Amino acid sequence: MQKIKSPHLLVWVVFLLLGILPPSRAEALVPPQQVIKDASDRIQQELRKIDYKVNFDQAVRIVEKHIEPHVDFDRFAALVLGRYWRTATPEQRERFKQEFKTMLIRTYATTYGEYAEWEIRFKPIRNWNPKAKKVLVRTEFVQPGGQPAEVTFRMIRHGDEWQVYDIIIEGVDLVKNYRTEFGQEIAQTGSLDALIERLAERNRQALRQHETSDLAQPVAGA
Repeated sequence: MQKIKSPHLLVWVVFLLLGILPPSRAEALVPPQQVIKDASDRIQQELRKIDYKVNFDQAVRIVEKHIEPHVDFDRFAALVLGRYWRTATPEQRERFKQEFKTMLIRTYATTYGEYAEWEIRFKPIRNWNPKAKKVLVRTEFVQPGGQPAEVTFRMIRHGDEWQVYDIIIEGVDLVKNYRTEFGQEIAQTGSLDALIERLAERNRQALRQHETSDLAQPVAGA
């Protein structure tokens, strides 16, 4: 049996066998993957500095600041409403987009706060083409002690910028899921305005719940 002469080579053999290559030697991320990583890293770093349950408004602002530039909310909203988007007035489109965006950001703030120690693992993009217009960014969100959650981001390129326009979480496609839910509600009520108002009320209730929760927190030094 040939002896391994270099201790560094032995270390690399162990890394390879265990599948834990150091991050610096991992495959370089392509631009759409880097967008996801950078935004997630910044959110994670800032949320660690606060108690999101006490400072939920601040948590929402943190998430909004880092997510909004990288999400195509116009496309997201249009895909969710489907055929109802085409018949909606400009005012209805804008109101729906704003309430839908508020709902998503609020949900993300809660999720990010609850899973503050996540790590993102990126899966290789097959046949990556730098000139591609759209791409699927497949990832795993790993939480210590938990099973990895598969999350896929549908992204589109606008010039040199990549933006998310749909997310698939554990096989559940948000666009398709919300399109079905909202489409059924509009069909039942016959009103897009009623849906928009329900989303607005849901957002108001969520804000009130967090405000009540904040007031219930003990005051330091009291």
